[in-house]
Amino acid sequence: MITITIMTMKVGSIIIMSDEQHWITLRSLLRQQSWLSPAFPIGAYSYSHGIEWAVESQHIRDRQSLIDWLEADLRYGSGRNDAIFFSQAWSAAIDEDHKRLFEIAELAAAYRGTSEFALESSQQATACLGTLRVVWPDRLLDWLSYTLSECDISPSLSVVLGARSARQGIASGLALAAFLQSYLANLVTAGVRLIPLGQTDGQLAIAELEETVMAATAHLSECTIDDLGSAAFMVDLASMSHETQYTRLFRS
Repeated sequence: MITITIMTMKVGSIIIMSDEQHWITLRSLLRQQSWLSPAFPIGAYSYSHGIEWAVESQHIRDRQSLIDWLEADLRYGSGRNDAIFFSQAWSAAIDEDHKRLFEIAELAAAYRGTSEFALESSQQATACLGTLRVVWPDRLLDWLSYTLSECDISPSLSVVLGARSARQGIASGLALAAFLQSYLANLVTAGVRLIPLGQTDGQLAIAELEETVMAATAHLSECTIDDLGSAAFMVDLASMSHETQYTRLFRS
């Protein structure tokens, strides 16, 4: 059998896999790229997660202040919680634990500090769930969609993508890191438009946030529902203030 040697993220470790395993892994990663791509029709570009107000109020005014804001959100705010929901949904889906997955989805829907954050998560998740079920159907997502609808509970993007990544066989650490990178990249794009920043400054911001993403992935993948919580009060206050902001380009 022909084998292919692939270096993993852990330095010095090597995985030997068959041609068939290699192509299955490659297909899974391609699919995740599609789900996290700006071309995936969930409307992520229309949300700034409160950054629009933060720019208006001069809390964010350049590349470094944007990086600081996003790093705080991922380490201590709503981004941190979404990472935990993603990881827990992945775990429940791997175990095919329907009861636990529903409990995680229910908690994720309620765990929103503002009405705009709830809208941002539920509308993207609804669009994501609908597209996934048509293009990449999966029986667990069918069940989740039906059950949440029956209970009148809005889906959450982190839960939908976490569960679907597990069903696709994408390793937890890789899936979570890619999800967090996509989350931050979308908000950096909002900052590029609002501050404004040049495209190169935007890419420099994303590059500087790589260490934050890696550290958050390593830490938060080990967290449980009991570790949920937020201390990034300014992120929540920015979202609340955005609700009544006079001139707005973004929906959050």
